Parts: sequence; C-alpha cells; structure tokens
Amino acid sequence: RYGTFDEVLGTLKVVAMVTLLVAAADAFSPGLRPIPVSAAIVSGFVALGIMCLGRLVWRQKLEKWTRVEGDDRLPIIVIGAGSGGLQVVTAMIKAGPYHPVAVIDDNPDLRNLRIKGVKVCGDRSSLAKAVEQTGARHIIIAIPSASGEFIRDVAKRADELQLHTLILPPVDEMFGIGVNVGDIRPLTEADLLGRRELSLDIESVAGYLTGKRILVTGAGGSIGSELCRQIHRFAPESLVMLDRDESALQAVQISIEGRGLLDSRDLVVCCIRDRGRLQQVFEEHRPEVVFHAAALKHLPLLEMHAEEGWKTNVWGTQNLLELAGEFEVDRFVNISTDKAADASSVLGQTKRIAEQLTSHAGRENGGTYLSVRFGNVLGSRGSVLPLFREQIAQGGPITVTHPEVTRFFMTIPEACELVIQAGALSHDGEVLVLDMGEPVKIADLARRLIAECDRSVEIVYTGLRPGEKMHEVLFSPDEMPSASEHPMIQRVEVPAMSPTVAAFKDPFLVDPVIDVRSIRSEYPRRSQVETEKESA
Repeated sequence: RYGTFDEVLGTLKVVAMVTLLVAAADAFSPGLRPIPVSAAIVSGFVALGIMCLGRLVWRQKLEKWTRVEGDDRLPIIVIGAGSGGLQVVTAMIKAGPYHPVAVIDDNPDLRNLRIKGVKVCGDRSSLAKAVEQTGARHIIIAIPSASGEFIRDVAKRADELQLHTLILPPVDEMFGIGVNVGDIRPLTEADLLGRRELSLDIESVAGYLTGKRILVTGAGGSIGSELCRQIHRFAPESLVMLDRDESALQAVQISIEGRGLLDSRDLVVCCIRDRGRLQQVFEEHRPEVVFHAAALKHLPLLEMHAEEGWKTNVWGTQNLLELAGEFEVDRFVNISTDKAADASSVLGQTKRIAEQLTSHAGRENGGTYLSVRFGNVLGSRGSVLPLFREQIAQGGPITVTHPEVTRFFMTIPEACELVIQAGALSHDGEVLVLDMGEPVKIADLARRLIAECDRSVEIVYTGLRPGEKMHEVLFSPDEMPSASEHPMIQRVEVPAMSPTVAAFKDPFLVDPVIDVRSIRSEYPRRSQVETEKESA
C-alpha cells in the first residue's frame, strides 16, 4: 500500500544505501571529484523527500477515489481507536451503508487525533456530546478483545441515548484476515459476557476420547447435544446418545450427521430412572467414558414436585454410577450446577448429593469419577433468553424476579469445551468448577433484548420465588477452591456420600421404578446409619 510506514521504511533503506555508495564512489574517485561529497549526501535526503511526498500524494488520491460518498449513508460512531477501529473506519470509508463520523477511545493520549480523517472525540463519557454534534444514531464497538464489563457499559450508555449498537466480533468469528463491513453484526447477549480465550489441550482431550466408546446421557438437551457435537470431532469409536426424548435425539443426529433417520443403535431412548433398561444399554455398548448431563433443572417446578428431583437427579445418577463401576468405566463426568453450592433449593440439594455420590463412587471404583460445576448457559432450553424473546413477541411484559438479581452465564459451546477439558483432568472424586466470569444482572439482559426490538416493552418485577437466591455462588462457604492444571478450571473437594446415607436423607417413600431403593430393606441399624452420616 502506498505511503504506509513499511513502504517509507523500505524507501529509506534503499535511499540510504544508494547515497552511501554514491558518496563513497565520489570520495574515493581518482583525480578531481565529479561533485562535492556533501552534495551527494544532501541529494539523498532530497530524493527521499520527493519519493515520500509522491507516495503520500498518490495515497491521498487513491483514498479519495475509493471513498464512498452519498447522503443515504448512515452516520456511525466507532468505539475504539486501536487496530480494530482503524480497520473498521477504513472498511466503512470504502464501502457499506455506514459513514464514520467520530471515534471514541478511553486513551487520553489519542484525543483530538484523526483516523483516516475521522476525529477522536474523547472517552466514553463524551459519547452523548459526539452524538449531539454528529447526529449519529448507530455505534460500533470495534474492540475484538473487549471485556464483558466494557461492552455492558457502552451498551447501557447507547441504550440511554437510543442508539443502535453494532459490534466487531472476535477474531475467530471473522472471515478472512482483515476486517470488512460484512463482519459487523448487531450486539448479542453473548457479547455482554465478554470475550475469553479458551485454551483447549487437544492432546490430553484426544487421549481419553479418540477411539473410545463414549456415552452421553441427556444427549438431546442443550448441554448434552453440544457435548455430542464436540466429542464427535475427536473421532470416538462410538458415541452413544441417550435421552428419553426421541424428537431431541433426532435433532442431535441431524446436527451431527446431517440426517435424522433414527436408524442407529447409538441413539438410545431410555430414562435414567430405569436401572434395568440402563443395564441393557451398558451391556450392549460397554462405554469407557460417560458424560452424565441428564437432569431435571427447573427450580420452581422442583420446589413443587421435589420427589421427581430426587428420582432423577439423585437416584438416576446413582443408577449410572453403580453401572459405571460394574462395567469398569474409565472416566465418569457428572454435570452439576452452581446451585449445588450453598444449596437452598431442591434442585441445588439434589445436585449436591449427586456430586457427593460421584465422589463416593470415585473412592469405591477404579477409574476417574468427577463432577463439573457451572452456572447458567445462554440460550439453553428453559433459560431466561428464550422466555424473554417469547414475551417480547407477545408484546410483553418481560417478567424479572428482582431488579438486582444476578446470575453467572456462559455460552453453550464455551461450557461444553471446558467440560470436555475438565474430563481430561485426573482429580478423582472432586468437583471441578468452571470460570464463569463476572455475574450479569438479569434486568440488563432484558433491557438489551428490548433495545433490539422496535417496540416499547415493560419489565415487571415479580419477586424471588421459593428456593431462589438473589446472587448465585460457585462455592459453598466451607469449600476451599484450589487451582487445577487449566487456568479456567478450579477444583474443590466434596465429602463423599454413600447411597445408604443418601437414602436416609431422602424424605420420600419407595418408588418401585428406582431399583436402588431396594437397599432400604437391607438397612443397618439406625445408629450405624447415623454414624456413617456423621463420618461423611
């Protein structure tokens, strides 16, 4: 490109070499010198100036010829004066529906500078003034590595000024090497979480997945289906996808194989409460690695129907743990939730016991048994985002429990990638806790969705429901987290709990579907149970 720093540097090197050669030849020439040595040196500087000036003029002409003009282009303010901002401004000048009219950057050293003729007007606090001066109705966040806190702050300021917010996606989402107008997209809820670089240890993951027989329970759910898609990339010997929802199994088969004929024995319709049926599955497929994602997870429903939570989250998990031990599974990964930390609900209590049962199985069996704990995932079935979108489509209002309530969020691919990485770690009987970033206000997510639509939608605060917390936590007060081999995964020890003690804690009567409860007839004396409970 004409007039760039690299080109000027190359020109300088050539001129310097030629000038030195001419001056040397003149200085050491026999007889009279053709020209004074000083003239040779000065001519080098003059030539360099003429060359650089010519290139600069030609570059300005090219930029003028390639600049798109027109009254129909929309004025837009660019947030970020770094490399991303420079590329965005350059791309918009040449093509597209937007015309950059101002640049905002928090670096005070860049104030009043110009990027391709576009003035840097100040930091984020100057946004309102820039909008008033330019009449812009759009902004673009041109910082691919922007944090969630930064993006949320800019989006909030833009919403207050009734601006439409666009964003430059992370580098790994862009097409090609440079930035073009086609890379720019509207702000999404996932952007509010910020951009974090996940470092997946491909070698360690492939070591326990490639060529192995894998079983995923709850394979039709949001987490289970994404786990299946990511595991499939590592070429396992077989990938057995188990779920009680046949339509969900068809959907995940389509997403992986591109067809939904439901003609594979690796698609298994089964309920984890049914131990006899699970026994048949293990006998047929002989899994070496199990990812247990099947669970009941809707907190308010489980508060009303607590026994169902015990049947699935506790005894369904125990069915799998017993069979995993019986069939000598190499690795068992139990998917848990942040609600298991300092549990205050039936969901949290049952998932906490599932963590403890998994820890007990790790002590009793060979292989590695661990749990992975994380918070909400964006866009999963039953999460707030699909609910909010449906409420907006119906004209509102959006229902939020409390204006200050916060939750940890992570995207589904991000969570599953870390779950797979956690499965490669050898922390038998422990709970591995994923780095969820900073908690996000649910009300902020609601306002972001409202800002994207063309209508005014009211937010109604309904109050916290039974069992709900104002702010979730990732660790119980008595848990002491420590670092693992992965920078985004922490580990914590949980006290093991035997099935006998878990049955003692179960407040409900025997259900014949749950085979494990047959052990009630073989209980030791109450004093012995209480002793075991205290030791756990």
